[in-house]
Formats: sequence, structure tokens, C-alpha cells
Amino acid sequence: MQSHYAERFTREMGCTEAEWLRWLPAAVGECAWQRDGQRATVQVPPGHLALRWKVLPPRVIALVRMPVLQVDFQFDGLNDEQRFGFMRRFDLYMQRGGG
Repeated sequence: MQSHYAERFTREMGCTEAEWLRWLPAAVGECAWQRDGQRATVQVPPGHLALRWKVLPPRVIALVRMPVLQVDFQFDGLNDEQRFGFMRRFDLYMQRGGG
């Protein structure tokens, strides 16, 4: 988790689009959201978050192939504290670990 989230940023996530869409409802919590293709708008009162994603070629390390999804985040109408509060939950729900 970061200590600051800009109004606009891009991330590469190690997941498929199907996984991303399965995790997204829990990550946004009670915030209403709507999907349109490879875009989604999340209502984060008093503003909103626009998400846009695209599938990138898999990352290959030796015999391992990892899916890569590029996700663009664009907040509108939220201050630093509000963005941090939303992203803290979002990051915890999207976090994956290995064992």
C-alpha cells in the first residue's frame, strides 16, 4: 500500500481480465459501479473513479508465464484523504500473496 495516491496513475497487475472482474466488486465495497467493456466507473462520494484496463502480453520468466493487465485509474472530485481511504481498501482486496 502506498502513502499517497495521485488523481491519475497506471498500474500493471498480475492477473487475467476474468480475475480482475471477479475481484473488482469486493475491492470497491459498497460503492456503486458500472462496467462498459474494458472500462468501469465507480461512484466514490463525493466524486468518482474511472477505471480503464487492457490485457498486455504475458510476462515470461524462464518457464513461468504471468498474465499482465494494465489498469489506468483516474479520480475526479476526491481529495488526497478520500483517494487514500478508497485505495486502502481497494489495495487490500486486490493484494495476492504466495506461499
